[in-house]
Amino acid sequence: MTQTASTPDSEEDAEFQEHEKILSPDFLSTVQITDLLTENVDGIQEKLRMFLNFKNLQTCLKDAILLDYYVSGFLWAKGMDFSITQCSKFMTLLNMLLHNLKTLHMSLEDNIKWLGEVMAEIGPNHSQRIHEWNIFDVKRANAIVDYLKISIFQHYKLYEFVFYSPREEIVIGTEQVIEIVNTGGGPLPKPLEEGISFDIYSKFIEPPPTLDQEMKGLDQEQGDEETQPETDTLDTDPLVGFTIEDVKSMLTQVTDDMFTDVQTEINEKLQIQEEAFNARIEKLKKA
Repeated sequence: MTQTASTPDSEEDAEFQEHEKILSPDFLSTVQITDLLTENVDGIQEKLRMFLNFKNLQTCLKDAILLDYYVSGFLWAKGMDFSITQCSKFMTLLNMLLHNLKTLHMSLEDNIKWLGEVMAEIGPNHSQRIHEWNIFDVKRANAIVDYLKISIFQHYKLYEFVFYSPREEIVIGTEQVIEIVNTGGGPLPKPLEEGISFDIYSKFIEPPPTLDQEMKGLDQEQGDEETQPETDTLDTDPLVGFTIEDVKSMLTQVTDDMFTDVQTEINEKLQIQEEAFNARIEKLKKA
C-alpha cells in the first residue's frame, strides 16, 4: 500500500478550493454589481427591485422591508469604496444571514457564530500565505461586523416576525347599495327637499329638461300668450248686474262676519288666560 506525501503546493491547492466554496454562488453577479455602482439612490432601488423580482411593494410589507435591507446594505458598501468583488461578497453575506434566519431558523447566537466563521475565511488571516485570498482587510472586516450589528442583529426579532408571523389581510372599503327613488309613478314617494341635496336630486333622480323639452315649453307658452287676448274678450265681467250699493252691502257683511269671528277667538283666549292666572293666584294664596 503506497502513501502519497503531501506537499506545500497540494495543501495550498486544497485550501484554495475550500476558500472558493465560501459564499458561493454570489447573490448578485459581477455584471449586476457593476450596473448598480453607476446608479444613484433611486436607480439602485429600482435595479435591485428588478433583480430581486419584487412586484408588490405598495401592498406587501415583507417585500418592502427586504428591499430596504438590501438597498441600505449596498449603499453602505458603496460608501466604503468596496471593489466589485467585495461588494459581491458583502451582498451575498447579507443574503446568507437572511437565509439562515428564514430557512434554517437560526437563533441570533447561532447566526452570529456563523458570521464569525465566515469572516475568519474571507477576512484577514495572517496564517494564510497567499495575500489575494484575503478579500477584506482588518479595517473593513471590523466595519462589516459593526454594520451588521446595528442592522440585522439589532432588529433580529423584527425580521423573525416578518418571516414567521402570518398577517391578516385588511380589506379597506365597504360596499353600499343605494336605492334610487323612481319618480315614474312608482309606489315610493318623492324625497323631501331637506332629505337630499339639490345637486344629487337634479342629477340622478329628476334631471333637468333637455333642449327639446325646453323648446316645446317655450312654444307652448307663446301659444298660450297668443290665445290669451281672444279668451279675455270672451270672458264677461263678473260684476255685471250689480250696483255699487249691492257691492258695499256685501263687503260690509263680509267684514262684519270676519271681525265677529276674530273677536270671538280673542275673547276665548282672554278667558283661558284669565282662568290660568286665577289658578296661579289661588295656589299662591294657599302657599
